[in-house]
Amino acid sequence: MKIQTIAISKVQTNPNNPRVIKDDKFQKLVKSIQEFPQMLEIRPIVVNDDMIVLGGNMRLKACLEAGLKEIPIIKASNLTEEQQKEFIIKDNVAFGFWDWDNLANEWDDDKLENWGIDLPNFETAKELDYSILDEVDITEQLDDMAGSVRKAIQIEFEPEHYEEAQELVKFWREQKLYIGGFLIEKLKAEKEKL
Repeated sequence: MKIQTIAISKVQTNPNNPRVIKDDKFQKLVKSIQEFPQMLEIRPIVVNDDMIVLGGNMRLKACLEAGLKEIPIIKASNLTEEQQKEFIIKDNVAFGFWDWDNLANEWDDDKLENWGIDLPNFETAKELDYSILDEVDITEQLDDMAGSVRKAIQIEFEPEHYEEAQELVKFWREQKLYIGGFLIEKLKAEKEKL
C-alpha cells in the first residue's frame, strides 16, 4: 500500500463510523490540521476501493472544515467487507491511557492543550465545596453495589516522596494487600496517639 495525494472531493465520509468528535475537540482537530498539515502525510486517511473512509473519518471532516483541497490517503484494497468493519472499530478504539505524571513533568501544559489534550485541573477540585454531600445518605445505594466496587481517595505527596510512594503502592498491590484498609488502620493508630 502506498500513500497517494488526491482531491478531497473524491473521498466520502463513512456514515457507519461509530466514532464522533464534537464541539471544541473537533475544533482542536481542525486547528491542529491547519497548523501541522504534515501529520496527514504521516498518518494518512485509509479508504476502501469505493473511496469511503475506513480510518480517519473525523480527520476527513476536519480537513474539509480546514479548507484543504487535497489529502493523502492509503487505499486498503485487500480487505474483505468483514475486515473493513473490524478495521473501522479497531482504528477507533482508544487503546492505553495517558501517563499523567509524564505529561505533568515532561511536557508543556499550554502546548498539550493546544494539541488537543484535555488536562485535568486538580486545583479546581480543591476549591469545590463538597459539604452538601454530608447531608446525603447513600447507604442504601452502597448496599446495592457489588462487593468488588471500590472508591479512590487522592493522597498528595511532596515531590521528593512521590517515586518512593509509587514503588511502595506497586509492591503492596503485588502482595495482594488491601492498601485502603491497611492505611485506615495505621491512620487510626496514629490518631489515637494524639
